[in-house]
Amino acid sequence: MKALLLRMFIFRMLALASILGLLSTSLSAAEPNLPGNDLGVTNPSMSDSAGSEAMAKWARSCALCHITGEANAPVVGDTEEWQQRLQKGEAALLNNVVNGINSMPPLGYCMSCEAADFRVMIDFMAGVK
Repeated sequence: MKALLLRMFIFRMLALASILGLLSTSLSAAEPNLPGNDLGVTNPSMSDSAGSEAMAKWARSCALCHITGEANAPVVGDTEEWQQRLQKGEAALLNNVVNGINSMPPLGYCMSCEAADFRVMIDFMAGVK
């Protein structure tokens, strides 16, 4: 049992390291808040320091569930799944993040995240451009 837990932990850490590597290369090419932003908010550019910081927080707190769909979390880039959520509006999305929903804990365990961080994270996961 301990060996299985250790293997799962190692796998998750390797996956997280891979995600961080991919994010670091893609953040420099990310475009800021392009037209079509369904949230209707102005977000910091993912290439500026606030956006980069938000994505680092995402990698620490959100990636494990939102990369794999763990506990039915909406998967990064699944635009169809995210479109349903975006239609509920920014206030509803932020309320779900702050208070938790289904298996997602309040704040997604990101106790250092601010609303602006969550906006960047939501845009990233939803593929909003």
